[in-house]
Amino acid sequence: MEIFPMIQPEVIEVETELPMYKEVAWDYENNKPIYRNGSPLITEGAEAVLVWAWKALHVERYTYDIYTWNYGNEIESLIGQSFTNELKIAEAIRYVREALLINPYIESVENVRVEFDEDKLTIECKIITIYGEVDLIV
Repeated sequence: MEIFPMIQPEVIEVETELPMYKEVAWDYENNKPIYRNGSPLITEGAEAVLVWAWKALHVERYTYDIYTWNYGNEIESLIGQSFTNELKIAEAIRYVREALLINPYIESVENVRVEFDEDKLTIECKIITIYGEVDLIV
């Protein structure tokens, strides 16, 4: 038995489908946006998510006021730590996953490989987006 049978809450449908993801196309070698006829070239879908991921792995989290604290990564915090190489790699892999999985267009991050070579860090992984798979090399 309902206390107020004539008063029923209105059911509101929430749209759960994400809109098409769009991002400025990126020149990864020169680390800058791609322009055509004076305007930035826009890419969408899996390639746009790849651009977002590449940039997220190049931004140190909590450093720049322009980005939210959810954007970027914490890999730089490993610099100068007296961890074993194995622990540094494990932490770097965790940081990569944390940085990328914040994006609702990314379903999973697989086959993450991290390599420290003196002062250079290389990251490779497969990103499973809602549009399909893309390979990321940073």
